[in-house]
Amino acid sequence: MNKYIPLILFGVLLNAAAQIVLKKGMIEIGQFSFTLDNLLPIGIKVIMSPFVILGIVFYVVSLAVWLMVLSRVDVSYAYPLLSVGYIVAAFAGRYFFNEPLGPVRWAGIIVICVGVFLITRSV
Repeated sequence: MNKYIPLILFGVLLNAAAQIVLKKGMIEIGQFSFTLDNLLPIGIKVIMSPFVILGIVFYVVSLAVWLMVLSRVDVSYAYPLLSVGYIVAAFAGRYFFNEPLGPVRWAGIIVICVGVFLITRSV
């Protein structure tokens, strides 16, 4: 199963990239309320945002990759590896959006790394 780690990581990285570009798109759109009055104007902004469109494309490709993964690997092995996306998103959020990475988040990242290490060592 370890031979599929590159394929799994590719899907995970695409998924994390989707989160990052979607965040960028939503920063450009700005905060909004879910009201009937906002439905059309915000909906148009969302569907016209190049970052949102790119995020959706990344999600679709990551879904295709994930389907390939699931056709080859036990779900009990592959699914926990999705947590690598949390690590990537945390670092990308810090780098691109200056989001905080305090001690508690670092502790969480370390726990995830230990968990991923253990999963990849299983049979």
